[in-house]
Amino acid sequence: MPRFEITTVLPCLPERAFDACLDVEAHTRSMASFSERAVGGTTQGRLVLGQTVTFQARHFGVPWRLTARITDWDPPRFFVDEQESGPFKHWRHEHHFAPHGDGGTLMTDVIDFASPLGVLGRFADAAVLRWYMPKLITSRNAYLAAHV
Repeated sequence: MPRFEITTVLPCLPERAFDACLDVEAHTRSMASFSERAVGGTTQGRLVLGQTVTFQARHFGVPWRLTARITDWDPPRFFVDEQESGPFKHWRHEHHFAPHGDGGTLMTDVIDFASPLGVLGRFADAAVLRWYMPKLITSRNAYLAAHV
């Protein structure tokens, strides 16, 4: 199962970074180039423990839907979202926040995922998603860093 980590410095306190990462509208704005929008569950505002959101987006020219639930959290240190339904066999995204420098936050994303379809899914993971997913998260984090 592919796993990767991305670290990003955000110019705000961990409390603000934590809230920004749970803000549905901030997420959709950060993914606007993929036509992402919230279409189910909590579609506005800030997610809390136990809530779900369903995002619809277009990747590789194909429309996708993913429903994620906030399954664990310890504000403002970390939270976890996990896929309940969607394109992956498995998706778990840990968001960690730690004070950094003078008023900043070191945000670490730890993502474990796997595609469905056995050997075909493992090929897709190795050939495409191992580079595409980190690029996608890095792009989202750059948006957050510029807008928190």
